[in-house]
Amino acid sequence: MVRPYVRTNGRVRPTRADVRLESLVRAAAAPDAALSADSRRVMALVGRARGALGLVDIAAGLDLPPSTVRIIVSDLLDSGHLATPINSRPDQPDIHILEEVLRGLRAKV
Repeated sequence: MVRPYVRTNGRVRPTRADVRLESLVRAAAAPDAALSADSRRVMALVGRARGALGLVDIAAGLDLPPSTVRIIVSDLLDSGHLATPINSRPDQPDIHILEEVLRGLRAKV
């Protein structure tokens, strides 16, 4: 078993604050030989998917801790290997606000 901090070169936080467990990512470039083994595994999994995959799905598919996947995905986003779909921006409204709006709309009907 390889410790998570070894997989992330000792880092415990992603470089990007907008990488959350519910974030969706898709392949934006082909993997290259300079990527780490775990980064190549993430790219292979995302490349096989139709559309985008959530970070939680990637963690489950590769049997890696979600915190480690957040760091790896953050690096792949920074390098341009992965991209986020337009609809998964970090400035989306909070889910609780959307639920309140839905409850209010249902109450009006």
